[in-house]
Amino acid sequence: MDYSVEVFESQYSGRTRIPFLQKVRVVVNTPRKAEDRPVSQLSGVSKSFTGTNAVRHVDMDIYAGEIHGLVGENGAGKSTLMRVLAGLHPDYSGEIRIAGQLERIASPRQALSLGIAMVHQELSLVPELSVAANIFLGREPNSRVPWLISNKRAERNAGRILAEIEADIPPSAKIEQLSIAQQQLVEIAKGLSTDSKLLILDEPTSSLTEPETKDLFRVIRNLKERRVAVVYISHKLSEVFEITDYITVLRDGMKVDMKPSREWDEQSLVRAMVGRNLSEFFPKSHGACSEQVALEVEKLTRVPDFKDVSFKLHRGEVIGLYGLIGSGRTELATAIFGLSRFDTGLVKVNGRTCKIRSPSDAISYGIALVPEDRRVLGIISMLDVRRNLTHANLAHLCRLGFIDQREELQLVSDNIANLNIRTSSIGSAISTLSGGNQQKVVLGKWLNTDPIILILDEPTRGIDVGAKAEIRSKIDHLAAEGKAVLLISSELPEIIGMSDRVIVIRDGQIAGTFSGEEAEVETIGRYAISGSS
Repeated sequence: MDYSVEVFESQYSGRTRIPFLQKVRVVVNTPRKAEDRPVSQLSGVSKSFTGTNAVRHVDMDIYAGEIHGLVGENGAGKSTLMRVLAGLHPDYSGEIRIAGQLERIASPRQALSLGIAMVHQELSLVPELSVAANIFLGREPNSRVPWLISNKRAERNAGRILAEIEADIPPSAKIEQLSIAQQQLVEIAKGLSTDSKLLILDEPTSSLTEPETKDLFRVIRNLKERRVAVVYISHKLSEVFEITDYITVLRDGMKVDMKPSREWDEQSLVRAMVGRNLSEFFPKSHGACSEQVALEVEKLTRVPDFKDVSFKLHRGEVIGLYGLIGSGRTELATAIFGLSRFDTGLVKVNGRTCKIRSPSDAISYGIALVPEDRRVLGIISMLDVRRNLTHANLAHLCRLGFIDQREELQLVSDNIANLNIRTSSIGSAISTLSGGNQQKVVLGKWLNTDPIILILDEPTRGIDVGAKAEIRSKIDHLAAEGKAVLLISSELPEIIGMSDRVIVIRDGQIAGTFSGEEAEVETIGRYAISGSS
């Protein structure tokens, strides 16, 4: 094993002063040896769903002691391929070899017996049970009396596994008492409790803060040192570069390329994923905003979340609202939209003071909110694509108490075309769509209410770079049409690349406001952390 230091040249967006990637990376080089054998070999693996080819003839070798990144757009087949390996899709074609032995993986239980564990993006823990009970769920250790479970043995064994990954979590604690980051570690411990040789992590940091992500990376590196093979699926390319040894790219269900991480840079990786360059990913062409104030917030206060927040948002303008997690940015957005109450202050739309006590009030004033958590607040999982697109606008589609189905179908067809929503049919369950397409449905639903003001809270979180580019382009077009957009994002390049002005919020108060020309990564980051220059 040897080490090298690589200095990447900055990759820039369309506004050339915005670095998309500018860092020094220390690379741990762990070249494969000729005598090394893969833990798992996938040869010509394919999987279809009702005529749709989700994975097509993919070859992939995974080695012990390596962290293998698997990237691609939403719908590229990453999760489907790994779910085949984890036994969740037994009706696949192709061959899978584990430690050189040909296997037909027909169930998750069989995969676990072969040393394969998968931690899904949506955690599968039982909140009411203890950490130990979740780790050994379905495999509970017996006491000396037959048919009786030994909780003490379970907690003792769970404590040993948690100690191995340096997770300071009491085995007796209830899952509902833990943070998301701790729950993620419990999922990993659950996988390792089966003596796994291969651990698959699907978007493991989607709900983690930066410090929590660093803790998770420490655990993953410890697993690597123990010769556990790790497959790491993520849309966060900076994380993929930081943690992986090899990267495989999928596009449209097919393998595009695989090579050591040090041989990729972000420009080439994005091009392999979506066939486009980074320069196309921050469109901003909507021009100068109107002098007409669409939204005015005056001394809005709700203790302890935010205090004396005031700003004006013009038609045709995009204001970026940036702050660290816990700064009060989401709480401010939900208060403006009526999801929660504020204590004092005023909200005005087109100069008119609004009484907003509920989201329906906000909608009547022309305010729409695309929420931070699309799965909980954005979509209705039991409804299909059609109903998710129209249910916020049914009053305008009704004639004499009945839905005008012809008008509804036309509206849905227009949404799908204008937002490039990829779905097999308008009757497909919303849960079958990729994250990026679900987000487009949420955006389309609120656009159907014909809002004056759009509040977008993390509109590109958890979606691939191609879908991000499409949503950013739509935001730019909406501003060009005269919509007023309040954009909340944790991604500084996105905030700077898309916004006419940037408001920095810290500890619930505005720390600084910057014009597009003044907005710099270092300055905004400094104000978000310290509240001043």
